[in-house]
Amino acid sequence: MRIGELARRSGVSERSLRYYEVQGLLRAGRTPGGHREYGDWAVDRVVRIQTLYAAGLSSRTIARLLPCIRDVDGGPSETATPKLVGVLAEERERIDRMIADLVRSRAILDEVIDDASGPVRTSAR
Repeated sequence: MRIGELARRSGVSERSLRYYEVQGLLRAGRTPGGHREYGDWAVDRVVRIQTLYAAGLSSRTIARLLPCIRDVDGGPSETATPKLVGVLAEERERIDRMIADLVRSRAILDEVIDDASGPVRTSAR
């Protein structure tokens, strides 16, 4: 498929797809006319890249991680190194801290919503 079709199927702009290629996150074959050409696997790869970006991983970390993930089913491949596992464990800990912070923020918002939604208070005069 060409880049326009990949953009439509993945919901990612052509510009982002070109950026992913520059960053080493996505590889394209070339037609004799020089057009980018992708296999069906690329849709899953792009969705996975988007998910990893949404989790806060950098393009450098994603580039190190992607060779360790099979494109077909997203399962792990055998190419993960102990060093990469350590980096990914640190990323997971960072995400866990972010989740804990968000849960605390949500609890504060819930309290404010509950207080604001309670019975109307009159001020004492």
